[in-house]
Amino acid sequence: MKKIIAVPYENGKVFQHFGHSEKFKLYTTEDRLILSADEVSTNGSGHGLLAEFLNVHGVSVLICGGIGGGAKTALAQKGIELFPGVEGDADARVQEYLNGMLAFNPDTHCDHHHGDHDCGSDHEHHCGGH
Repeated sequence: MKKIIAVPYENGKVFQHFGHSEKFKLYTTEDRLILSADEVSTNGSGHGLLAEFLNVHGVSVLICGGIGGGAKTALAQKGIELFPGVEGDADARVQEYLNGMLAFNPDTHCDHHHGDHDCGSDHEHHCGGH
């Protein structure tokens, strides 16, 4: 059965701020194979509109880094399965997902307030929630 997997994407990596994603890499997969992968611009869609953007593109799985509670809710309402807290090479993470070996953190949560970065974590760099 074919499945479309989305990853917020920048320079070959999983982009760490879902709500600020300027593009996604969409992977069309079947069984454990990647059939195709295309970069798609969000055309300025942000935060609340991204779940609808993914839904329109037929996405059923999202692999991402940091993500806020509102986005998690919006994705759940669209029936998009979420795998947050992921970093690194996007292609490799999708293959790991397909092989049942993706390391992710379901408790990842990222909040942004007035431009300040607060992931609720002790790290300095990403919202991956490690």
